[in-house]
Amino acid sequence: MNVRFHSHALERIAERGATKEEVRVTIEQGEKFPAKFGRLGFRRNFPFDSAWRGRLFSTKQVEVFAVEESPQDWLVITVITRYF
Repeated sequence: MNVRFHSHALERIAERGATKEEVRVTIEQGEKFPAKFGRLGFRRNFPFDSAWRGRLFSTKQVEVFAVEESPQDWLVITVITRYF
């Protein structure tokens, strides 16, 4: 599977504490759901057990919004993370 990253997605990955590898795994193994503008969303929880912005969390949820360019090619538009 080929995953490309829009510049906006790269900025959000850095800002929100995700990694490119987590994004790839989320697309490959995460829950898939329809999103606005013909995009697809993917969601996956990862064990975290660490601090984020001064607070401890056990789980990091990565949500990816992407456009399917072909059956094996994805363009990641943005990434959202939630910690709980």
